[in-house]
Amino acid sequence: MDNSEKTQLINYLLTFISDKRKARFDEVIAQRTPHLRVVLEDVYQGHNASAVLRSCESFGIQDVHFIENRNHLKISDDVAMGSSNWINIHRHSKSENNTVEALTHLKNLGYRIVATTPHKNDCTIDKLPVDKKLALVFGTEIDGISQDVFEHADEFVKIPMYGFTESFNVSVCAALCMYELTTRIRKEVPDYGLTAQEKLDVYFAWVKYSVDKSEGLIKNFLASNKKI
Repeated sequence: MDNSEKTQLINYLLTFISDKRKARFDEVIAQRTPHLRVVLEDVYQGHNASAVLRSCESFGIQDVHFIENRNHLKISDDVAMGSSNWINIHRHSKSENNTVEALTHLKNLGYRIVATTPHKNDCTIDKLPVDKKLALVFGTEIDGISQDVFEHADEFVKIPMYGFTESFNVSVCAALCMYELTTRIRKEVPDYGLTAQEKLDVYFAWVKYSVDKSEGLIKNFLASNKKI
């Protein structure tokens, strides 16, 4: 489907959406950013992954990657609160080494791989440069990131802790990191928003989700246009 056809379909489907809803779409998409992506490697507790998705959507992050070497992530609707319907979820589960495949893919897209773990060369999250696109990687609840992530990471970050507990829950850690980074990205990166193409694709997905029986409406619209 080319962009012209996609634009026509958006305009058609918008006739089934209230002006208030459309205004909300316009408001939210203006704050969406592809500058930061979140990567979950073998997180096995569905409520943790779902909480991360909810935070991603709330902070305006459009793309989340699930690396599924050992665990297939199941989204808990009660925790995610519908957030998975508004963001792009990329599952990496078909390669011999899904971690390497995912990180290589992200690097090819121009992302720097940032591993969240204590490390001798790490920095605190508030000191991490945000001028380049970042892919923030979180590991399993118990073991953290894998050796493959260690070997492919460009940066290592940690969140300062001042108590006896050694680590945050993964969903809490992710939310803290996202708040810090998205706040600075919006202040320091002039072109942090979606490209025109990304906006078109995302908007189309949102409208399709929001209109009841949209697939049938799209099919009829396309069929009618072919007859003209």
